[in-house]
Amino acid sequence: MTNYLEFEKPLAEIEGKAEELRAMARANEEMDIEKEAAALDKKAADLLKSLYADLSAWRKCQVARHPDRPHCRDYIDTLFTEYTPLAGDRNFADDHAVMGGLARLDGTPVMVIGHEKGFDTKTRIEHNFGMARPEGYRKAIRLMELADKFGIPIVTLVDTPGAYPGKGAEERGQSEAIARSTEKCLQVKVPLISVIIGEGGSGGAVAFATANRVAMLEHSIYSVISPEGCASILWKDADKMREAAEALRLTAQNLAELGVCDRIIPEPVGGAHRNKEATIAAVGDAIRAMLAEFKGRKGKEIRDGRRKKYLALGSKGLAA
Repeated sequence: MTNYLEFEKPLAEIEGKAEELRAMARANEEMDIEKEAAALDKKAADLLKSLYADLSAWRKCQVARHPDRPHCRDYIDTLFTEYTPLAGDRNFADDHAVMGGLARLDGTPVMVIGHEKGFDTKTRIEHNFGMARPEGYRKAIRLMELADKFGIPIVTLVDTPGAYPGKGAEERGQSEAIARSTEKCLQVKVPLISVIIGEGGSGGAVAFATANRVAMLEHSIYSVISPEGCASILWKDADKMREAAEALRLTAQNLAELGVCDRIIPEPVGGAHRNKEATIAAVGDAIRAMLAEFKGRKGKEIRDGRRKKYLALGSKGLAA
């Protein structure tokens, strides 16, 4: 069953009518409704293409948060082999919002780390909706250190509304853990590749995405704050999230112009959730291409290039 977004309601009506016709035909084999159903299918396909031709920033937020988008686990299960999960921060606990471990990509060892949101009520609660606690970031630090020690490239898959803001997380040093994770990203001497597969929210995303190369899916978002949070602070009105989304310049296209995003990965028409297999394959191709850029480079060159990249961000705007 398709989960339709708010702006997809006209599409839902057309696809619903086509399904009703086919259901009637299944109940009565003498009915011939294929022409009518095919016409509705074409109308739906044209409307879908039209809806996604020029999405506003707020609509891209909705697509990026779609519950049926492929999640971190989907990418790991499909793209990587011999995945061996590594758990715990060796200090407090294991955070299920962050998953990671050793794996192989086309036979090459990699360390893969990502946010997992879950796919139904039970798993979303288990994974805390992808909002990591301090132990999640400390687990990521541990895995990055391990990868650095053995010269293994790191791949991070980012999909989080932001770090968990609860009382317990703050008591255990949430901001310090995020800062340390970001610092570790800048210290490792192995290639660090990051892909924003859904939401890239605040420091919770930056702690994984301070990478040599940052790719974003076409309808993903990456921002210092959610549009709702921004609207609540600036206008004291969360209903102004549409205006906030435009002002934040959080789309992949905006961030490519600003130099934050290095590569935009196309999504199927209608978003990643309408063709998960094609989306995952496209992300895999992008990861392979970005890793290939660092083949033969020495550790110090890889680390220094990453640092220079982030020091240079915004320099054009400052000069102007």
